[in-house]
Amino acid sequence: MSTSFTMDKQTLEELNLLGKFRNGSVYGLFGNTRTRGGERLLDDMFRRPLADADAINDRSAVFQHFQRADLKFPFDVQQVILMREYLDTRTGKYPVLVYANTVVKRMLSSLVGDEQFKRNIQGLQATILLLNKCFDFVQKNDFQGCSFGMRSTEIKKILSEKAIEKIRNTNIYKDLTSRTIAFFDTVLKGKLYPQMESILSFVYETDVNIAVSEVAGRRGFCYAKALPEKANIFSVTDVFHPCVSNAVGNSIELGRDQNVLFLTGANMAGKSTLMKAIGVSLYLAHMGFPVAAGRMEFSVREGLYSSINVADNIGMGYSHFYAEVVRVKRAAEAAAKGRRLLLMFDELFKGTNVKDAFDGTLAVTEGFSEYRNCLFIVSTHIIEVGEALKGRSNIRFGYMPTVMDGLHPLYTYKMKEGITEDRQGMMIIRDEGILDLLNS
Repeated sequence: MSTSFTMDKQTLEELNLLGKFRNGSVYGLFGNTRTRGGERLLDDMFRRPLADADAINDRSAVFQHFQRADLKFPFDVQQVILMREYLDTRTGKYPVLVYANTVVKRMLSSLVGDEQFKRNIQGLQATILLLNKCFDFVQKNDFQGCSFGMRSTEIKKILSEKAIEKIRNTNIYKDLTSRTIAFFDTVLKGKLYPQMESILSFVYETDVNIAVSEVAGRRGFCYAKALPEKANIFSVTDVFHPCVSNAVGNSIELGRDQNVLFLTGANMAGKSTLMKAIGVSLYLAHMGFPVAAGRMEFSVREGLYSSINVADNIGMGYSHFYAEVVRVKRAAEAAAKGRRLLLMFDELFKGTNVKDAFDGTLAVTEGFSEYRNCLFIVSTHIIEVGEALKGRSNIRFGYMPTVMDGLHPLYTYKMKEGITEDRQGMMIIRDEGILDLLNS
């Protein structure tokens, strides 16, 4: 079984998955973490989707637990920052030298206003406060029934150790002696440093779990159920693009018996957005994240490959058509290796003449349909290709309708079964007055 879920750079960009500050990115939708450590953890999750059904379902269960509990972030962000800075100023191994260094810094603070001693005390105070807040959090909340319960138990055990319990019970508002400060520094930054790192990691994990579950609750997303890859199923109800306002939901069923969706419809009817919604949902599902749908079940796949916004490459001398050909070739190479992929191609070979586009779309769709381990979605407005494919039982046909309101086209964005018969291109051209302008 594959140990990772892979995508190439173009697919990541076409689906607009990454980038905190990128307009309309999927990452930006979930990027509401409070801490820098939480942000780094979220970024790592986005860059490393899971490829194991149990791991995916386990992570989803944690998010669902947090959502049901409706937990709010219990920690002070400034205290988290100060604790991080405090631990980063590592101390020496020998208590005598640590004590001597503490005395010197205290004297310099009194004589010349040196800030090092003050910052160390602030960091120590923030650490003690955070340890107590963490202890209260794991005491009050029951995370049994999901893997975060084991993590909570581990943290509770650390915080109950005698040395840490003694530190937690320290009155931080009392003037501490240099010997006491040196002892705490030696313990927290030395002997118990791994435990302190584990506690900070727990804070970051809590941050991500709350941020993600808040998005799911606020937007009404569902959690997908991951199935073993051999089941070869993709089933989703009312899936929509999470970053599109007032998006319309659609339902898709693909599997080994019908592993190809052949999608037709006019330009602007919603084919590209539907394909992107499917790609985004599959990616988020492999992360264990909530997806913009009413229900979803899917077999774990090894990767996702799209060709939606292919551009020419002037630097390499590629025309738009040749860039499309290269894209299809790479997808074919991946499928030929036996990998279980979702492959999506929008308006194949639009960079060439209609006859070649027809022949190419027909040949590529027929060829990819034979790879039953892969799921394949191809869209086109060359509806004659669909007619030529009707004899293949493993190809499903769907179309995005256009409804005419007089001379004006309206789009429902709701996929229907079959092949479109919409031919409103010239009507739209006339409606826009282009021919009148040219003839005037």
